[in-house]
Amino acid sequence: MSIELYHNVSQSLSKKLTKSYSTSFSLGIRMIDKELRWAIYSIYGMVRIADEIVDTFHDQDKAALLEEFKNETYKAINNKLSINPFLHSFQEAARKFNIGPELIDPFFESMAMDLDLKLYDADGYQEYIYGSAEVVGLMCLKVFCESSEAEYQQLKPAAKSLGAAFQKVNFLRDIKSDFEERGRTYFPSINFHHFDEAAKKSIVDDIRNDFNDAYKGICQLPITCRFGVYTAYRYYVKLLERIEKEPVNTIKTARLRVPDSEKIGLLISSYLRFKTGAINHI
Repeated sequence: MSIELYHNVSQSLSKKLTKSYSTSFSLGIRMIDKELRWAIYSIYGMVRIADEIVDTFHDQDKAALLEEFKNETYKAINNKLSINPFLHSFQEAARKFNIGPELIDPFFESMAMDLDLKLYDADGYQEYIYGSAEVVGLMCLKVFCESSEAEYQQLKPAAKSLGAAFQKVNFLRDIKSDFEERGRTYFPSINFHHFDEAAKKSIVDDIRNDFNDAYKGICQLPITCRFGVYTAYRYYVKLLERIEKEPVNTIKTARLRVPDSEKIGLLISSYLRFKTGAINHI
């Protein structure tokens, strides 16, 4: 029996994990070229498991599990094989698209920060955003640009901005659960108990700046992935708009989302803009 079956099963499991944890991210992946989807699912699978170790394995030695998972990640890449199907799938993507320690190490460093650090100052916040979100955007960009290093370097700033924007929207949406369930406050100088409209506006304005910088790069992405990334971008912009309209007390007591009916509308309108060339230019 060929090992190709194991490759395929591993990739299928990464895809299933992604769909189970994030319907919105999965929607964007479905809009990129079929030949690239498996790699994005594989990246998401690896980072999601690391995140789960930190956030949900409460009765375990999280630090030891995270360190073991990091070591197994590199072992998988070096051996070109792992008995962990999610890491096996990731190592294929990492080797094919040259995803190396310069991106993997900062990711695991940010995950480790969540094990102990609960309140972030400005420097810690920026370090965490880079490792937990920006490098994940860069991993995906490696896939999108395939073998073009010049294209990767050109689009790198925009990819970092988009990853940061996505993460900050998640922080704002999940501010209640992060504080009450995990004791974390990611935004520097923000006290959850005194979180007000002025603080919310400052955060929203910062995220909008990230989105504006990211959009310039989206317009220059290869055609194989532009529509998918744009769809995810539109979803998160819509989620930010929803958060912006709601009073602070609602954000502090409920987890907001974009209804499925609006997601379908976003997909249709994004497709029309893509087909008419509206997102092919800045």
